Amino acid sequence: MRAHRRTGRAAIRTGAALLAAALLAGCGLSSNEPEPSGTTDDRPADASAAPAPTDLQDSPRPPRLPSSLTSQRPDWKRCPAPRGGNAPASHWRCANVDVPLDYGEPAGKTLSIALIRKQARDRGRRIGSLLFNFGGPGGSGVDTLPRAAGQYEKLNSRYDLVGFDPRGVAASSGVRCRSDKEQEQAHRTVDLTPDTAAEERAFIADAADFGAGCERGSGELLPHVGTSSAARDLDLIRQVLGDDKLSYFGFSYGTELGGTYAHLFPHHVGRTVLDAVADPTADAIGHARNQTTGFQRALENYLKDRGQDPRTGSERIGRLLARIDRNPLPTGSGRELTESLAITGIVTPLYSRSSWPELTAALDEAENNGTGDELLRLADAYNGRDAQGRYDTQSHSQRAISCADSASRPTLDEARALVPEFRGLSPVFGPFLAWDTAGWCAEWPVEGEHETPETSAPGAGPVLVVGTTGDPATPYEGARRMADELGRGVGVLVTNRGEGHGAYGSNDCVTSTIDDYFLAGKVPADGKACG
Repeated sequence: MRAHRRTGRAAIRTGAALLAAALLAGCGLSSNEPEPSGTTDDRPADASAAPAPTDLQDSPRPPRLPSSLTSQRPDWKRCPAPRGGNAPASHWRCANVDVPLDYGEPAGKTLSIALIRKQARDRGRRIGSLLFNFGGPGGSGVDTLPRAAGQYEKLNSRYDLVGFDPRGVAASSGVRCRSDKEQEQAHRTVDLTPDTAAEERAFIADAADFGAGCERGSGELLPHVGTSSAARDLDLIRQVLGDDKLSYFGFSYGTELGGTYAHLFPHHVGRTVLDAVADPTADAIGHARNQTTGFQRALENYLKDRGQDPRTGSERIGRLLARIDRNPLPTGSGRELTESLAITGIVTPLYSRSSWPELTAALDEAENNGTGDELLRLADAYNGRDAQGRYDTQSHSQRAISCADSASRPTLDEARALVPEFRGLSPVFGPFLAWDTAGWCAEWPVEGEHETPETSAPGAGPVLVVGTTGDPATPYEGARRMADELGRGVGVLVTNRGEGHGAYGSNDCVTSTIDDYFLAGKVPADGKACG
């Protein structure tokens, strides 16, 4: 269950996974389109005037990139259809940009990063490129941005909308660790809240087997898929697109990527918004604890909305899960709903208040009819399983990126010791997320880079940090911490008093605040509240 990075085996995802299934996407050959006009100088004064810092603390600069990389010009072509979907409309174009496999050896092997773009409509008033990351980690921006672009029409008037598949994701050398058959077998047989020694052994063996599969399939890539490398890719993409500063809109895990970029390249930070913010001060166990609190908070808000007592409602759902653990529920497909799949099915509609009726229907079916079709449908959508039993690879990329980042490797004993505390925080999600701390990067073949990411950005321009009070996956408290970590005068907190994972497009006050910032450079007062 991985609601933001560093949560779990069944991968509760963020951002992109909830907008669209992350299918492999690429860029094919067809008609060329003309290059856009150059970037106009229409940035916030604070950002353009920000001096370059003289010291980036613990972030030594890698060797200078060769001109063969920095002088690239994307060859924009018509995009092909992703697997199982339709090609984006003709006004979208795709291209690829080469980046170093290892920024420590920038003249060595390269990777190809897939991009997708929709040009600004008002070319005469074009500000530049606006890059998006919808979360995960492991979400395909090439696939997701065209599906989500309707809500960014106002921004598209003056920005080129640009999505990308980060390194190790989908069309950018996507990591693959398991076959569809192996994934289905794991979902059927591995208990992600083990109750016996035998279940614990199977749990940890499955995690180790997953890591071994990643090493077999993507061993050369695994050490280089971390967020700091992806942030350096962003800066190379910025140069290749011809922008003096990076305009960036990051959601969920994308906020960690944006914060890392601000730390590494503060003098290149343009208009930047971080929505549904990951707590940069939390380590692996801290993220699991935060998410246990966040998902329980969202569940209680849902129960209150139904007119139920949150405590008794949570306990009732906990008892339902215990029954499913003993006797999985049948479904019309012939597959069984296990406890682990049921938890994933319950989590999925908590991401958006508009999905709460789906949760009601699924719980009513399980409790009253003793069948698990609706919860299984929700879990399958979350796990990236299609009607033919094929799985997407976002969970593969997600684990590879998370484990490349996090140096923390909690043991099975440490996870077991967390269960009572986490169960006290949430009888529904606590045990799942406690055990997950050990299962995620167990016996991973690559060491992690840090315990917590570095996001301080002295000298950067203002960065809008948007937190939602009822956000289940990235709890609100992390937004204030991100704003503080970015530094005084850099992190500008905007509060959305509401429900759901992400505020833009769901709250008119937040949306207009962000639009005014991107389009006119208007920076709100730190602490502005909406809703």
